[in-house]
Amino acid sequence: MPTRTGVLIPIVVAAVIIGIAGMLTIPTDIKLEYVEFPRGTIKVDNKVLEVQIADTKELRTRGLSWNPEKLPYNEGMLFVFDGSGTRSMWMLGMQFNLDVIWFDENANVVAIEKNVPLCETTIEVVACRENGVSGDNAKYVLEVTAGFVDKFNITENSKLEIISI
Repeated sequence: MPTRTGVLIPIVVAAVIIGIAGMLTIPTDIKLEYVEFPRGTIKVDNKVLEVQIADTKELRTRGLSWNPEKLPYNEGMLFVFDGSGTRSMWMLGMQFNLDVIWFDENANVVAIEKNVPLCETTIEVVACRENGVSGDNAKYVLEVTAGFVDKFNITENSKLEIISI
């Protein structure tokens, strides 16, 4: 009969290997170094936001990962895609919960996820890549600090206005 230690050691080793493998598969340009994003201004309904623009594959992959502090409610990150499609967002490396809003090419809300949790444990980190939140038919995705959607009454009837990006 196997001992408790005999059972736990392989499990711990497997968890460490999975964690290391997960970190090694993250592209090097999104790891902990500082990234300068282009900036712009948008409006959601009547709320003006200064946003970081993630409009390339590398910037979209990095996103808000490893940002040490919550964003104020007048800031966010706008992910801009070339066309409409299903847009999955992952929470790997996040330090705070987010509200995520998907907009179609006509700037209409197509999906809202509130208070999306960050990935903290090794198992969550591995699952983050597979179990992100997503919205269909989206050209733009806005990430803001959790609580934004409720605080500013953002609904499926809200509109995105791009002032400058």
